[in-house]
Amino acid sequence: MKKRQKRTRLLTPGLVFQSVLIGGGYGTGAEIARYFGSYGLLGGLLGLGAAAAAWALLCAVTFEFARVFRSYDYGSLMHRLLGRAGFLYDLCFYAMLLLVLGVVNATAAAMIHALTGLPSWTGVALLSAGVVFLVLKGTETIEKALSLWAYLLYAVYLLFLAAVFLRFGNAIASELQKGEIARGWFLGGLRYASYNLICVSMILYTLRDLQTRREAVTCGVLAGILGAAPALPLLLAMGCDLPAALASETPVTAIFQRLHIPWLYILFEIVLFGTLVETAAGFIKALEDRIERSLFRNRSFDLAQPLIAGGVTASGSCVSTFGLTQLIDKGYGAICYSALFLFALPMLTKGTGMIRRSGSYGNPQK
Repeated sequence: MKKRQKRTRLLTPGLVFQSVLIGGGYGTGAEIARYFGSYGLLGGLLGLGAAAAAWALLCAVTFEFARVFRSYDYGSLMHRLLGRAGFLYDLCFYAMLLLVLGVVNATAAAMIHALTGLPSWTGVALLSAGVVFLVLKGTETIEKALSLWAYLLYAVYLLFLAAVFLRFGNAIASELQKGEIARGWFLGGLRYASYNLICVSMILYTLRDLQTRREAVTCGVLAGILGAAPALPLLLAMGCDLPAALASETPVTAIFQRLHIPWLYILFEIVLFGTLVETAAGFIKALEDRIERSLFRNRSFDLAQPLIAGGVTASGSCVSTFGLTQLIDKGYGAICYSALFLFALPMLTKGTGMIRRSGSYGNPQK
């Protein structure tokens, strides 16, 4: 395969990371309101900076670990890092997979019903079709689709922020001038970062062309920044009426009800629906890479792909019946601690030591 240009190989992992990270709760503003806005607008911005820094650190170390040990799926990476205990991370990943698919299915169902009045299952069906299509098209198509859609998402979010500032700029400025920084903003940022640690291990297939430690670290820092970037316009926009945003299940919808710009709302919802497809496809792609490497090394994987994609997506639709708010509030906590102790802490301690012992830039001894 032809090596990608340096700019592409540095940006693509970050763009894909943002795409699988954003999901339903992030994209609708529900997670942003709960884990950042609750500390005040200024406190939320500081917490967002803490989350971005945490992601950047973990991505930088993980990307270099993957480059040095040529571990481009989460299964081989965790086996290298944890040895026989790596299967515990599989359990953590499966739980997070079902939770995230539940969130994106619930969001898709509610979104399509609100826009068109069609039954909720219509949104789930459209989401499933998009996911299966992307997954079956393969790695290169997923990378391109997620990267290009990320650019579109940034553009629409900035347009949304500009519209909010033109209409409610004074209210946002007043909220910022309050200087409210509630206690716990730093831990809140780290907590939200830890809820999404698994996303770091899902994008390893985008790292195959990284050539040096500098590239891996730069790529990791960019990934942390790009992952947090969509939250910035969402959080600032909530400043026009922060109490209402905190009280709403989908804060972005509450803001659009005040804006009264139907065409922008429809455009925003289309882009958001695309991010739901991206998130689900990213998780299923990581699962398929894991299964293919462990069970189909010398056999064709073509027949298993649609069965896995369809079966896992259907399972997610069942989980979605619990509702978006309950999934976010009750689901992430237990999984986040598992990812923290099984992935983040071992990578930042044992992983850095393994990188040093392997040599600065060369490949490790087998």
